[in-house]
Amino acid sequence: MRKNLITALSVACAAVAAPCAQALDIDGRIDPQEWSQAQHIQDFRLTQPLSRQAASQPTEAWLMATPQGLAIAFRNHQPAGVTRLRQHTQRDGDGTVDRVNLYVDFDGDGRAGYNFTVTLANSITDATITSENQFNNDWDGDWRHATGEDEDGWSAEMLIPWHIAPMRQSEGMRTLGVQLDRVIASTGERTSWPAVHYTEARYLSAFNRIQVPAYKQSLLAITPYAMGVQDAVKHRGDFDGGMDLFWKPSGKFQLSATVNPDFGQVESDELTVNFSATETFNSDKRPFFTENQSFFDVQFGSYNNYSRLIYTRRVGGPADDGDGSGDVTAAVKLNGSAAGLNYGVFAASEGDAVGRDFYAARVTRDFARFGLGAMVTRVERPYLDREANVYEFDQRWTPSAQWAIRSTLVASQVEQAGRGFRDSGGQFRIDYDMGRGWRQQLYGLHLGRDLMLNDFGYLERNNFNYLRYDLGKRGSDLPADSAYAGQDWHFAMSRRYSDDGVHIADAVAVNRRSDMRDGGREFIEASLWSGGYDDLITRGHGVLRVPEKMFLAYERLRPRQGAGRWSLYTEAGYSAEGLGGIDEGELSLYLEPNYQYSDRMLLFAGLEYSHNPDWLLWRGDNRVASFRADLLNLNAGVQWFIDDKQELRLRLETIGVNARSRQAYRVGADGRALAVAEAIPDFSVRNLGFQVRYRYELAPLSYLYVAYVRGGEVFEEGLGQRNVGHQFRDAFDLRDSEQLLVKLSYRFEI
Repeated sequence: MRKNLITALSVACAAVAAPCAQALDIDGRIDPQEWSQAQHIQDFRLTQPLSRQAASQPTEAWLMATPQGLAIAFRNHQPAGVTRLRQHTQRDGDGTVDRVNLYVDFDGDGRAGYNFTVTLANSITDATITSENQFNNDWDGDWRHATGEDEDGWSAEMLIPWHIAPMRQSEGMRTLGVQLDRVIASTGERTSWPAVHYTEARYLSAFNRIQVPAYKQSLLAITPYAMGVQDAVKHRGDFDGGMDLFWKPSGKFQLSATVNPDFGQVESDELTVNFSATETFNSDKRPFFTENQSFFDVQFGSYNNYSRLIYTRRVGGPADDGDGSGDVTAAVKLNGSAAGLNYGVFAASEGDAVGRDFYAARVTRDFARFGLGAMVTRVERPYLDREANVYEFDQRWTPSAQWAIRSTLVASQVEQAGRGFRDSGGQFRIDYDMGRGWRQQLYGLHLGRDLMLNDFGYLERNNFNYLRYDLGKRGSDLPADSAYAGQDWHFAMSRRYSDDGVHIADAVAVNRRSDMRDGGREFIEASLWSGGYDDLITRGHGVLRVPEKMFLAYERLRPRQGAGRWSLYTEAGYSAEGLGGIDEGELSLYLEPNYQYSDRMLLFAGLEYSHNPDWLLWRGDNRVASFRADLLNLNAGVQWFIDDKQELRLRLETIGVNARSRQAYRVGADGRALAVAEAIPDFSVRNLGFQVRYRYELAPLSYLYVAYVRGGEVFEEGLGQRNVGHQFRDAFDLRDSEQLLVKLSYRFEI
């Protein structure tokens, strides 16, 4: 039945979109004359919960190709009895609000897509989509949008210019992959056309295919920026400037370039306390490094969506001599298509004495149900006398609507100070939809011992083998009086070995994601790991034998109801991964109440407390130690949208950690932890990040920023009688830097 429905929809969508009878006015009011030649879409089906039944509230959409871009209008019927939730949010901000989404694959091949979201309050989110259902909202595009509201519902209009993304050359007609959906936040109901959900293994490739005229559109955009910083602690000021250039003569060829790119000083990373052997992953909001970047976004190396072959934060990241960050002088990126191939070239250079050079080239070729891709990256690091090359090949195959098979092969070749390192890795993922809500996935990963990707990429670890089987069951036929609208269960088994043959662990896990009838969501997970070995904690000084581990997690979002102003997000967890076994785990609780003062002002305050009686840390050489630790973390702020152009944001993050030493251990030859009478000092950590930021939108993607930023971090050994409360309070006194920053950027389109 589902296959027949999708086939029928695809046939219905094959109609040619015609140019509009008169110029479109994107004002949020759907003019019948303006949209008279558009394709009218009404068959929206429930995808949250994923029952694919008719929606409780009708949704209509109009879709039309025009010389100015792809135009979409939504009419969302929503009578007074169905609560409307509106809240102005910052771009790409998260919120439980009524919204509509356009998802479009401009080449219609299921390889890469774009998501455009407009909320009831006319706030927006845009993101790229790769690997079927991996979203990245670092990218910001220039597109038009507007909303309107009346007693019977609300409307939204969008116009997406053709130059917004690279597209293969087409003559006469172009095939697009399209999905539309709408979310009613007060009930959590999502309705879609076609009826596929982004959690499904085949998502991007399951979009409806439509034929539209192959319009061409060009763009030359130059965005210079100037920035001044005054530091009250270091008693010095600095002035900087640079430029981004985007030249898009057509969809088949697009060039991006930057000179002295802005490193995003007005954006702040979240504070973290990380003593593990794995580095923290941070996103990248620099315009050049997000524009057309999805083509290079090859995920490889772990089950999560962090590991990848190009991690753009490497460019301009910590310098090789350990003194500050690299100074990116210039970078260029080409994206295009020719002779049935898509291609991309990337180059960036750090101009300082210890600077690095980064290069990448990628090509893809797609067929009806099969796709191939290959990429080469190179990084030159003269300060370290190091050159690193990575070679990649990937394929994807969808033999039917039920099956999806993807695989990637990678090899690295590194030369440093006369020594050579070569190794390889690979991964595969096989998804099978059995029907009636049941599905299976088999994922395998091999990372060679000397596989080195982190000169340009992000890899949590190498020397690793991983096999995971996952069985999923989605259900939406719940009683009408149930608090749950839909549930998605997963049962998984996995095995982990190092490439040296060390058994890291076997694990079983079960989790459930639930859509609530109050519009919220819930997540519960439990996993149990067998005893095994930790081959990372000592950083190469021995493999530590560890007992069983247990992890429990609970998350719940309770959105505001009706005319209420409060919402609450809760996290709770138990994590036992020390030497004490599953009886000595970390307890953690995070509460984040939100108060909506008005549609334009939101106040939030998240507070986390955790207690870990057995925090196991590396203390140098083959020595580890167990600590009794407490952590307090505050994440609070205010978002005030003064009007449609002005935003004032205040954000405060502070962390206090108190860790008292319990026992020191040496790792024995057999991997056992041998207790030793060695003094290990207690320690504390304090961290502060505070920002007040004013933003004025001068024009699309053109801004004036004024920001006050203060922060600091302290690591101290020895605690005396001080507890975690003292560390938390003292964090507010930190003042390693105190800066006033003014930045102006303006986008000129020619």
